[in-house]
Amino acid sequence: MEKIRPEAVEELTVAFRTEMVGHAFYKHASELVSNEKGKNIFKHLAKEELEHMAVVLAVAESLKKGRGWMSYRDALSAGGDLREKKGLPIFPEENELIERLRENPTDQNAVSISIESEEKAVHFYGDMLKAAATADEKVVLTDLLEMEKGHLKILRWEYESLRKTGFWGEFMEYSVEKESD
Repeated sequence: MEKIRPEAVEELTVAFRTEMVGHAFYKHASELVSNEKGKNIFKHLAKEELEHMAVVLAVAESLKKGRGWMSYRDALSAGGDLREKKGLPIFPEENELIERLRENPTDQNAVSISIESEEKAVHFYGDMLKAAATADEKVVLTDLLEMEKGHLKILRWEYESLRKTGFWGEFMEYSVEKESD
């Protein structure tokens, strides 16, 4: 079995909390914005943050039990089981992102706060990836990093559309706007 970095579980715990804050924020933002495209984007992002929480939790559990790193897909499947067995907390007690949005409840501010959050996530997972000790660790962290980069790309595009036109964007290379729960 490959060597597991001792700090990996602690980093995944931080990642879990960060994903939980992001999930709560996106859920709140989806309820705040009145534009249907904006709602759908935030609903999609909330859903993906919930997925990331399940993956991060499952990987951390696997590492704690000495089983090593799991693939994203395996972790997602196991995370679903963990949610059913343990109950996955969805909302943190305090959420600085939601408080910032309450102070200025505009679509543009919601997207701006989201961009800051995703930039931090990209930086965080990027740093974890640089420190990764095993191939399995690198694969999972790359998957998470690429998803966060995708979120950032969407949000930056929407921010520019809102800033320049006052409207949510109409067309993108890759769109989550048609997805909703």
